[in-house]
Amino acid sequence: MKTMYVCNDTITGIFSAVYDAWKTKKSEDECGIAIQGMLERELFCEYCRTEESEKKAQAVENLIKKHLGRRVYWDLYHAALSEDREKGDAILGTMLAARRIPDSRRIMEHLSHPKVEKVFKLSRNVGGEAHSYKGFLRFRELVNGVLYSEITPRNQVLTCLAPHFADRLPLENWMIYDKTHRMFAVHEAGKKWILVLNEEPEQSFAAQISERELEYARLWKSFCRTIAIESRTNPRCQLGHLPLRYRGDMLEMSDVL
Repeated sequence: MKTMYVCNDTITGIFSAVYDAWKTKKSEDECGIAIQGMLERELFCEYCRTEESEKKAQAVENLIKKHLGRRVYWDLYHAALSEDREKGDAILGTMLAARRIPDSRRIMEHLSHPKVEKVFKLSRNVGGEAHSYKGFLRFRELVNGVLYSEITPRNQVLTCLAPHFADRLPLENWMIYDKTHRMFAVHEAGKKWILVLNEEPEQSFAAQISERELEYARLWKSFCRTIAIESRTNPRCQLGHLPLRYRGDMLEMSDVL
C-alpha cells in the first residue's frame, strides 16, 4: 500500500512532508505527497498527516544544498511555490530519483524522468511569472507614506518579489498584498522584509491614497493622452507586451487614480 503524506501548501509544509517520506527510505512507488485542500483520494493509499516544523524543513533544505546543489535547490523551491496540486509529489520524486544516479547534482538534466520534467516545468512557470511581476508591479503611496501594491498571481511569488524590491527600495516602507493566496510581504525602511500569512487588509486601507499620489497620477495620465495618436492604436501589439491578466494589477489601467 502506498503512503501519502498530506501537508500544508507552504514551503515548510512540503519540505516537512519530504522529511517524513525520506526517512522511511521507500521508493517513489511506495510513497508520495499530497497538498491539503488539493487532495484527491486514491484507492490502495494510506494517508498520513504531516506535522509541519521548521526543523524538518531546514534539514531538507540543507540536504538538498549539500547533495544536489544550490541550483537544484532553487528549482525545487520554485516548484514548491506553484499552483499545481501535484508539486509535492514531483519534488519528492525528483529527490528520490537523484539518489539513484552517480552524480545527484545533475538530476535536472534527466528530463526523461516524469517527476524531474514536472519540476523543471513548474520552476520555469513560477520563475516566469515572478519575472513578469517585477516589471508589471506598481506601488501607490498611501496617506501614511507607505507604498502599497496588490497583485493576483497564480503562483505564490511573493518570496521571489520581496528580495527584488527590498534591494531597490531599502529606505522605503512598502507592502505587497497577494490577493490570491491572502498573504503580505511587508518591508520596514532600513530593515528586512517579512511574510505575513492568512491576513487581509481592511477595505478602506488601500483607498487611503495620498494627495501627492493622486496629483502625479493625473499628470501622468494627462501626458499619456496628450502624446497618444488614436489612429495608430494597436491592441494586438499591446497584448504581446502587456498580457491581459496583468492589467488588473496595474495602476495605469485602473480608474482608481
